[in-house]
Amino acid sequence: MTDKEEIVANMQQVVEQMFKDDIEENPDSLNEYFDCSACGKNAPLAGSIQYGKYRLCNSCVLLAETGFALKKFDNIQTLIDAMEDKRLEELCDFIKRDEAKENN
Repeated sequence: MTDKEEIVANMQQVVEQMFKDDIEENPDSLNEYFDCSACGKNAPLAGSIQYGKYRLCNSCVLLAETGFALKKFDNIQTLIDAMEDKRLEELCDFIKRDEAKENN
């Protein structure tokens, strides 16, 4: 296993454990939702992390922490900027789902 693969595998374990720990400490965190500042998805608080003014879902925490560990970027703003298209796509999907509900 290369160093990069090992870092990714370790980060996956850490982030998964964070998710489990959050649920164990506060089971309601699985049912409390927020809009992720990176991907824009409505995600459970469980496993999320606040980075300054941004809260990231568990999946995006994995991206952030892996990016930091691999020295791909050194601040969260870089990830937020890189994921702008993903957030816009999520917003468009939300609008489409909302319109479909209204039409039914």
